[in-house]
Amino acid sequence: MPDLFLSPSTQEFNPYIDGGNEEYYMNLIADAMEPYLREQGISFSRNDPSLSVAGSVSLSNSKPHRLHLALHSNASPAASAGKNRGVQIYYYATSRRGERAAEIFAENYRRIYPDPSRVKIIPTTTLYELKRTTAPAILIETAFHDNREDARWIRENIDEIAENLVLSVMQYLGK
Repeated sequence: MPDLFLSPSTQEFNPYIDGGNEEYYMNLIADAMEPYLREQGISFSRNDPSLSVAGSVSLSNSKPHRLHLALHSNASPAASAGKNRGVQIYYYATSRRGERAAEIFAENYRRIYPDPSRVKIIPTTTLYELKRTTAPAILIETAFHDNREDARWIRENIDEIAENLVLSVMQYLGK
């Protein structure tokens, strides 16, 4: 059984404020995670950037993973574009294992994000990628890509983010 399904965003239509897009940067983070995962003996599967979210969920559900990790970056509504900062970690509201994973990821992410008070855990029942996966799942909005400071922080910390996420995966899996 693979330990992890790694699901970086397939949303190339979400532009970063200073160039690039969500799909590009989340796949860079996932790429940077792979050597750390291998080094720690964590088996994983990964989505295909050409898939839709439904395709990613279907691929995840094709094997019994112990955790589904969706990597995204956030954008504010038009009225507040560029003004929001922070990290949101979502889990399916009735999933105890999802909640536990979200807590682990938030605790670790607070160590690297510039303002730890802005790392939030949010239960939900509406996000497709959390609602439809068979494995416990979390979706992390790594920071706001429409905010210059957050977008720069993501770009400048790809490897640190990847290493931190793998640490969280290890803790969740008990490795």
